Amino acid sequence: MRKALFKKQLMEVFSWVIQDKKTGKKRAGKGLVSYIFLYALVFGFLGFIFYQVADMLCAPLLSVDLGWFYMTLMGLIGIMLGVFGSVFNTFTSLYQAKDNDLLLAMPIPAGSILTARLLGVYAVGLLYEMLVMIPALIVYFMYAHVGILGILFSLLIPFILSVFVLTLSCVLGWVVAWVSSRLRNQKLITVFLSLVFIAAYYYFYSNAYVLLGKILENPGRVSESVKGPLYPLYHMGLAAEGNVLSMLIFVVIILALFGIVYEVLSRSFLRLATTKRGAAKVKYVEKASKSASPGRALLRREFRRFLGSTNYMLNCGLGIVFMIIAAVALLIKQDTVTEVIFGMFQGYEEILALLAVAAICMMTTMNDMTAPSVSLEGKQIWLAQVLPVTGYQVLMAKLKMHLILTLIPTAVVTACVEWVLKPSPLFAVIIPVAVVLFVLMMACLGLVLNLKMPNLTWTSEVVPIKQSASVTFALFGGWVIVLALGVLYYLTLDWITPAAYLLCVTALLLVLSIALLSWLRTKGAKIFEHLTA
Repeated sequence: MRKALFKKQLMEVFSWVIQDKKTGKKRAGKGLVSYIFLYALVFGFLGFIFYQVADMLCAPLLSVDLGWFYMTLMGLIGIMLGVFGSVFNTFTSLYQAKDNDLLLAMPIPAGSILTARLLGVYAVGLLYEMLVMIPALIVYFMYAHVGILGILFSLLIPFILSVFVLTLSCVLGWVVAWVSSRLRNQKLITVFLSLVFIAAYYYFYSNAYVLLGKILENPGRVSESVKGPLYPLYHMGLAAEGNVLSMLIFVVIILALFGIVYEVLSRSFLRLATTKRGAAKVKYVEKASKSASPGRALLRREFRRFLGSTNYMLNCGLGIVFMIIAAVALLIKQDTVTEVIFGMFQGYEEILALLAVAAICMMTTMNDMTAPSVSLEGKQIWLAQVLPVTGYQVLMAKLKMHLILTLIPTAVVTACVEWVLKPSPLFAVIIPVAVVLFVLMMACLGLVLNLKMPNLTWTSEVVPIKQSASVTFALFGGWVIVLALGVLYYLTLDWITPAAYLLCVTALLLVLSIALLSWLRTKGAKIFEHLTA
């Protein structure tokens, strides 16, 4: 029974390889081979990056008899990547699995279900961890002279370390499940945690070589400072050198921690797995229902879809976060920004205003909510078509949602830019107008592209959100438009002033927005009304 459960769990975890999410059918033959080859290239590239990090650390640390510290550092990186790759899979596969009710209704012990799901999470964590540990071991065996026990223990360490990855993932997944079972909108929690992980990743990535440089400057002091906080990993490093006692200590600590977590999970698994997410207990209070106009009701419907989908928010609304971060950073670092930028563009302040417009427009392109909005109707598109509203009203609701969610952070970052740059009165007026028209034009363009290239037969919402042609063209098309306008100004800067050029661009954006809105009112509305899944 456990073997069958484990096989089912592995097929579920790695369904992204064996199943085409667009059609719901299994990949076979050349399609499967090509897909595996593509991911092999991606994983190979990541492995090469970690190989370079390992090569940078190994020889210097071995030269000062700190081989254990090398293995400790690489193990720590492997743990971070493993947890990052498996924590959300833990939350989904343990507590949000669609077949939890079905399996629990069958004569299968809850412990067997939990064990199978944990083995699936272990496999995912091991996959990500090996991206670090395989290159680390290759480099270690190239430079270090270890005996038979050192080689044996080094080969066993990644599999034992992955148990620790599983333990940390279970703890974090349990916390997310516990919190989400008590709150209404768990999607926002997932988005928040995802943004935290993304921020941590970019912080580590941007400071990685600085941290590595500091470690190599004074490895002795750094290694002594980590022995206590990273006690299990310290013994893991010694075990890689062939120390039997350290290997026993490392294994015992890891298994003991996992045993504690497993005991807690086994006691709370049934309760958390059967708790209905997003349905906090509330006392019913009779209220009079409020009517709303068709436009407002459709707009509310679009907001519910956006706020109800983690994938939609993270992939199509990330610009909101980046614009707010950019605005706050500008205000905090305004003295530094003013000194550096005005020093670089002294005498060319008007060109600086053009660059500011381009930067803001680039950030707004990260919001592409309209690009997959038609496809997200899916096979239920007939519901919108049979409502007593026109296709144009449905499209305008999608457009309005995009504009509301994009223009508010855009207004904030634009105000901060003008506060810091203090442009001339003419530019102070033109900049926000040009940015607003660019946002409107891109929102309309996203709808047009999705109407021309809809995908209503998807089996996973990830397909229209991340893998559709309309989203790709909308995102990169915005960048191309901004860059093309920049090149055009460079070619014409000898005979046109920056203010005149920005006025011309603003007029062009106005004309394009009107043309796209006119197309959506006529042909676009008819296309939507006749779409079929």
